[in-house]
Amino acid sequence: AAGRRSLQYSISEGLPALRHWIADDLTLSGAPRSIDNILITNGAQQGLDMLARLLLEPGREIVVEKPSYLGAMQAFSMRRPTYVGVNMDADGPVIAELDAAFAGGARVAYLAPDFQNPTGRSYTLERRLAVLETARKYGAVILEDAAYSKLSYEGDVLPSLLALDDIGDEQDAGTVIQLGTFSKTLVPALRIGWVCAPRPVIERLVLITQAGNLHVSTINQEVALRAARKLFPDHLDTVRDAYRAKRDTMLAAMDEFMPGTVSYTRPEGGMFIWLTLPENIDSRQLLAQALEDAKVAFVPGQAFFCDHSGRNTARLSFATEKPDRIRDGIERLALLIKRVHNQ
Repeated sequence: AAGRRSLQYSISEGLPALRHWIADDLTLSGAPRSIDNILITNGAQQGLDMLARLLLEPGREIVVEKPSYLGAMQAFSMRRPTYVGVNMDADGPVIAELDAAFAGGARVAYLAPDFQNPTGRSYTLERRLAVLETARKYGAVILEDAAYSKLSYEGDVLPSLLALDDIGDEQDAGTVIQLGTFSKTLVPALRIGWVCAPRPVIERLVLITQAGNLHVSTINQEVALRAARKLFPDHLDTVRDAYRAKRDTMLAAMDEFMPGTVSYTRPEGGMFIWLTLPENIDSRQLLAQALEDAKVAFVPGQAFFCDHSGRNTARLSFATEKPDRIRDGIERLALLIKRVHNQ
């Protein structure tokens, strides 16, 4: 029956069984929600696009981290909002700046508390609570990107903003809208993500779905559901072990080869390490040389800043390469940085 059903149209909200699985998983993580709070999307990226359509309009302010996920800003920019960047410290967003942004009129904030893309950093528990308190003070909405939250390699697993947003039994309320995905834990090609939000928000997102793509591929939803039921949580342990080894390899190589003029994050999870280069190095120019001379690639950091700052920063990913290639690539990049810095 499931095989035949997967060849037919489905409901726009997504397969009930898959939404049940996601709701149960959220409950296990301390954020009890029902399937009425879940909408299946074509990856978290579609969720960002639909939320932008729902919440933003030309000139409306949205708060983003500095730096922030490039793909989110691409989705938001289609609505031509005004960005309000908030700087980050070791604990998370600077609360005084977040408060000032909301006081200035912003009512939507896009935040990534766990192993952020691009820096790999996470918020402390105290900063998460302060972020929620500040948003509630102004009646603001937080869009929480939880794409990497399952990829924790060490340290305590902290509650998400969604989990800390205690709504009791009231499924129509809440400060936090969370975006999740299977792309980082199962298969990116399935394009299965979800939005968890108060029911009135989900109802409006369903209308956007119906006007756009009707629903996410039924076959892909069935595959994701069966894989999640059969493979989790053991599969997650395998994924974490593989990524942890790659992260450790990259950090060890950076400790060995990078000059003291370069600083970098030491993430406890996720897929990325953030480089801060000497002030005289523009990472966009460095990339051109890296591709030509060292045969290595990275993403220049300027693309992740809403104000186009961060010219001497860069994002490295350890997700796709084998450990021996990671070490070799870091050694080559470090040699290039030393050469460029001394020119």
